[in-house]
Formats: sequence, C-alpha cells, structure tokens
Amino acid sequence: MIRHTVVFRLKHAPGSEAEHDFLQAACALANIEGVQKFECLRQVSAKNPYTFGLSMEFADAASYAFYSDHPDHSAFVQQRWIPEVEEFMEIDYEPTGGL
Repeated sequence: MIRHTVVFRLKHAPGSEAEHDFLQAACALANIEGVQKFECLRQVSAKNPYTFGLSMEFADAASYAFYSDHPDHSAFVQQRWIPEVEEFMEIDYEPTGGL
C-alpha cells in the first residue's frame, strides 16, 4: 500500500469561488481508477504555512504509477496545480510493518 499525500497553499483568497472551484477539481481525481480512501482536507495547525491537503491510497506501486500517468491527473497538474498552487509539499508513505 502507498499513501500519497500533498499539503498546499493556493494563490486564491480564502473562501473565494476560485478556491472552491480548485478544490472541486482536485476532488475529481478520486475518480481515477485505483484511487482509494481519497480525502480533501483543510489544514488546521499553526505549525506550517499550508492550508489544504489531499490524501489517497493505492494498493501498490503499479496503481500509483497508473494514477500518476493518467491523462486526467496530468491535465489537472498542468492546467490547475501549476498555475494555482503557491506552495506545496508531497509525501508518499508505505507501511513500516510495525517496526
């Protein structure tokens, strides 16, 4: 299992229609085959500068690669993510097996 997460801050004003529209477009990524446990999250800690997060799981590396290479994901990154995201950090996890 791979858990793909990204935290980010948008260029849009908080609460704006543009912010809402971006988040709706991001949530459509949940429809790509292989995406499991998709969540769109609002970040509430004062410990970092990010305002939102996306989290999703994939059964294996092949499912994650399928998602990463999917035309809908690629289009979202080029048409929405790059022009609208101010700052982000991406983290991908695998379980440690109880270590």
